[in-house]
Amino acid sequence: MTQTPSVASALAGVPLFADLPGDVSVSFEFFPPKSEKMEAQLWDAVEKLAPLNPSFVSVTYGAGGSTRERTHATVERIIREAHLPAAAHLTCVEASKAEIRAVAEQYWEAGVRHIVALRGDPTTEGGTFVPHPDGYASAAELVAGLKEIAPFEISVAAYPETHPEATCPQADIDNLKRKIDAGADRAITQFFFRPECFFEFRDKLATAGIDAPIVPGILPVSNVAQTRKFAAMCGSIIPDWMDRLFEGLDERPAARKLVAATIAAEFCRTLYAGGVRDFHFYTLNRADLSYAICHLLGVRPIGEKA
Repeated sequence: MTQTPSVASALAGVPLFADLPGDVSVSFEFFPPKSEKMEAQLWDAVEKLAPLNPSFVSVTYGAGGSTRERTHATVERIIREAHLPAAAHLTCVEASKAEIRAVAEQYWEAGVRHIVALRGDPTTEGGTFVPHPDGYASAAELVAGLKEIAPFEISVAAYPETHPEATCPQADIDNLKRKIDAGADRAITQFFFRPECFFEFRDKLATAGIDAPIVPGILPVSNVAQTRKFAAMCGSIIPDWMDRLFEGLDERPAARKLVAATIAAEFCRTLYAGGVRDFHFYTLNRADLSYAICHLLGVRPIGEKA
């Protein structure tokens, strides 16, 4: 794997997982549960990760009333019981401006001060996003609309490997700039598996005049088949070497978890050497891999020295 000179020099002669000073900030993404069993799994993950003092945790959101209600209930419970700053995802899909205003106002009343504002994916796989006739046509419009409702902190999405629907990489960067200019405070990237991909993207954003924080989204691979499906949907590339490392481990979950933790930890350590100090973990409602990687990055539970 080719590294930029600054990253290579930062790692030269230093053990990969030598003690780090604990100067990183982490955040975690969860999804709302659909059953009591999934609720228990989610809450187990929240309780295990909460002592790491995340800067925030976020809860995903989909079109349709039931998903919205589950997201709201999950966010509200995290704030009330875990006492964590929780960010709620909100999309433009199948919603009028009036409906989005009502949801946003409910979040504000529940103590939510942070929104992850997304255009959202089409409700049918392979379909095309069609704005609601009385809704927002883009994430940039949604950001501007939310800022008019309340002084939310707002995160938006970024795509180091380009959004699948973008006509070209520059068009995708231009769209991100519109979201930042509309009032977004930071961008969280789609997951990726090559550190150099992030470094190159960061340089392009700087050239485009985007100076808002860009937080890398990290997906520890707990389910290889699921990861391949996610990657195909969002345009992320799984390197051949990484694919090969998981071969033969389908029936060996303990070994698979060990390999997954090693890959993700080295990946994050390389990002750290390149100056990254904020990491956002897509947990899939599982705590162990994210916790292990945070530990290797020097993050310790509150009150415990790194």
